[in-house]
Amino acid sequence: MDSGSPRRGPIAELKAFGHAALINPVPRDHSEPDSAFRRRRIVAGITLVLGAAVLAFSLRLQPGDPRFYVSTVILAVVWGGGAFASGRLHLGHAHTREGGTDRPYVQAFILGFALLGLFLLGAFVVAKVPALRGPVDGLLDHARFGSLPFVIAITAINGIAEELYFRGALYAAVGRKHAVAITTIAYTLATFATGNPMLAFAAALLGLLVGLQRRVTGGILGPIITHLVWSLGMLLLLPPLFNLL
Repeated sequence: MDSGSPRRGPIAELKAFGHAALINPVPRDHSEPDSAFRRRRIVAGITLVLGAAVLAFSLRLQPGDPRFYVSTVILAVVWGGGAFASGRLHLGHAHTREGGTDRPYVQAFILGFALLGLFLLGAFVVAKVPALRGPVDGLLDHARFGSLPFVIAITAINGIAEELYFRGALYAAVGRKHAVAITTIAYTLATFATGNPMLAFAAALLGLLVGLQRRVTGGILGPIITHLVWSLGMLLLLPPLFNLL
């Protein structure tokens, strides 16, 4: 994008941002030997099974149960440990308006707040439908009845660890052709193991967005930022919003 180009209208700016953030990949070469790729696949597969099991156990615990904190810390260790054990992880780069590349800070924050806004708007519908509100309330009870600062820390740590694994290790392990679809489905199924359909639905939307980010930027930094903005925003804003509705 040339800084000297004519000023565009809002719709054109939005389209340009969408193409730069979610469609047009930044050039890079992350090729690796076949032996490293096979190791990635083995480690990623083992990590996925272990992580899904720990996640299912932790979110089936009653709110306030001290085992919830222990199990979620273990979950972060599983996701993060598996990611680093699988091989090299890349931070990634984003397109700039000047036509170059830089770390994807701005794009990631914008996408994170956009997704957060979409979910908060959706909360107005979810709050009015008992079948939908029940699973969300059950999830938020961990924040309501537990230690909020600790839940915030756990949410942040697990958000980072999930992106290290799903958009880092697993994305690199499944090959380039259908990596966005495969990692999104895997993330959704792993979350569905918790027995909470609303959480699985949220994981599908989040997974698709950060998967597209990963495809464009070639790294985990953008997905991590977007995930943290969304998850921490939901944790802090959704309970008081539900209380008003």
